[in-house]
Amino acid sequence: MAVLSADQRELFLPLVEGIHHSPPWGTFLRNLVARMHARRAFMIITLANAMADQPPTVIAVAAPRAVNEEPLDFRRLEALRLHPYGALRPGRIYALDELLDYDNPAQLDHQRRALIAMGVRYARFLRVSAPGAADAWLVLVREREDFSGAAVAVLDGVVAQLAAALRTLAALIDQRLHTALAQATLVRLGVGQIAFDSEGRVMAADAEAERVLAFVPDPDARPGRRLHVRAEASRRIEAACAMLAADPQALPCVVRVDDARGIDLVLRRSDLVLTGPGAHPTVIATLRRDTREAARPAIRTLAALYGLSHNEAALAHALSAGESLIAAGTRLHLTAQTARNYSKRIYAKTGTRGQADLVRLVLTGLAPLA
Repeated sequence: MAVLSADQRELFLPLVEGIHHSPPWGTFLRNLVARMHARRAFMIITLANAMADQPPTVIAVAAPRAVNEEPLDFRRLEALRLHPYGALRPGRIYALDELLDYDNPAQLDHQRRALIAMGVRYARFLRVSAPGAADAWLVLVREREDFSGAAVAVLDGVVAQLAAALRTLAALIDQRLHTALAQATLVRLGVGQIAFDSEGRVMAADAEAERVLAFVPDPDARPGRRLHVRAEASRRIEAACAMLAADPQALPCVVRVDDARGIDLVLRRSDLVLTGPGAHPTVIATLRRDTREAARPAIRTLAALYGLSHNEAALAHALSAGESLIAAGTRLHLTAQTARNYSKRIYAKTGTRGQADLVRLVLTGLAPLA
């Protein structure tokens, strides 16, 4: 096996691995500081679709000899009105002198004094752009002597790799947003999901399933985990996964996994559409907690959707929660006759044919997601 070069080992591999860190690329930046013999550095990352008032991600690092110094403050540098970051040509490395205001002697003197006070006598600035995805600005500083040509060459060598890493980071952040959207909706409904392979090993579980259930490593030391349930439930899950894997027409089945809490799983053959290489699950198991949304936002949503008054919407929500008409009316300070009159108006405004139909409308509509 070939030995990795210093650039690959210290810079390029941390760029790939650092995509998954939060914040990203701390190791890459520390290694870059060491390779360039810089004293301190920071990197600013902004996403193309970020709001104008959204603060950027800022990663500040220092060489071991400067760990007790104040981190570089990019806001203080920005306040000096150096050449604006957004106007730097992507891929070009700028020396500090190129960003100073030589046209205004007073401003130039102010900039130099402030930079010296911050311990910045020499610096290199680099903007890396992944159009439509993200931008990064790198600033590395030294105090006693300027950067060598070899050090600048190291910085120049990471431009293409950092641009590629920015594109990957932006795509990963976008995917995380999609995942968070889906999981947040499921959590509001009390739903958790688990992906199984054909032998009943857990390939993935969402946040709600992880919170509600317990998992253990596969006892055979194979990839994946197992649900931590009683032996009989484990055997039933394995049998259901094998059956669903063997028969594409097999119907879903239910397995009780926790008697004390009354938790059941419904297992069905996976219909996920996944592209590209990867291990595809055979079975999707779903659980659902007995939970309902907060009443106030649901009532406001029902009122807005169907033109109900506040009391009408509150009564409709109470009926969907299983309360009787009279009990719900009493809680809402309505007489029995007023509650009956309200219910008739609710049915008319919502186009429902009675209490059961109204409950169906509420539970399958937007109110549970408010």
